[in-house]
Amino acid sequence: MKIINRETVTNTYQASTDNIILIDKPSGLSSFAVVKKIRSIGNFRKVGHAGTLDPLATGLLIIGTEKNTRLLTDISNNHKAYIARVSFGAKTDTYDSTGKISEKKDIEYFDITKIKEAIKTFVGETEQVAPAYSAKKVAGVRSYKLARKGKRVVLTPHKIKVFKFILLDHKENECDFYIECSKGTYIRSIANDLGIKTGYLAYLKELRRTKINGFSVENAISLEEFEKYWMGLN
Repeated sequence: MKIINRETVTNTYQASTDNIILIDKPSGLSSFAVVKKIRSIGNFRKVGHAGTLDPLATGLLIIGTEKNTRLLTDISNNHKAYIARVSFGAKTDTYDSTGKISEKKDIEYFDITKIKEAIKTFVGETEQVAPAYSAKKVAGVRSYKLARKGKRVVLTPHKIKVFKFILLDHKENECDFYIECSKGTYIRSIANDLGIKTGYLAYLKELRRTKINGFSVENAISLEEFEKYWMGLN
């Protein structure tokens, strides 16, 4: 398995069609857009990714090309780690900062102890409902397509596991958290549920994926770095 990351791009190798590429995804691009860009740069026939990141999110996106796309399912099934910034005092229809504010609440006193106690309740195996604006399917249709049309979306809860949920920092009504969790966990839903549990209301403001099992964003490269590297091999 050839891995293209921050260490290997400094070396000269013969170009391979079968790769695992660690990309540091920028905010504003969908995971599919990154896949499309990689396909265009390398002229690959088959390209896929392990674990979707929303356009808002940044961080580790693992790309597989050609024969190595078959490895992506096993990679994606491993636990993942994130740094999440959550803003309290409002909730949005998408559960993140890209959506419309659906409700606000004035916070006269922000009790950080209440936050610390609430995050303990998320650790372990629980059930979670995905956001209406997500790729989950309802009767064969992506739920976000229904939500955009103003239709009511009812999603079935699914089991998730949160291994770690740590408060890293807080300033005014915003908190930064480290979250380590299983596949299929929506950090947006955690932010929304945290707002409900504390009574403050909340939405996900920023998200960065830092790890997928043994792979780290510290070893990931930008799309621009990958393009420069690949052009140098060909």
